[in-house]
Amino acid sequence: MKFLNKLRRDEKGATAIEYGLIAALIAVAAIAAMQGMGGQLKSTFNKTSSSMAATN
Repeated sequence: MKFLNKLRRDEKGATAIEYGLIAALIAVAAIAAMQGMGGQLKSTFNKTSSSMAATN
């Protein structure tokens, strides 16, 4: 019985799960932001590349 009460009061596992969920949420947000910027970066690099090729 003491073991079950001690196990019920132990919150270390819950804290680890919460930190894991926060890290996963941050990762999803970062991936979404990077995908949104991907098209803009590709356009910028293409413009730069074509400008450099035109000057040669």
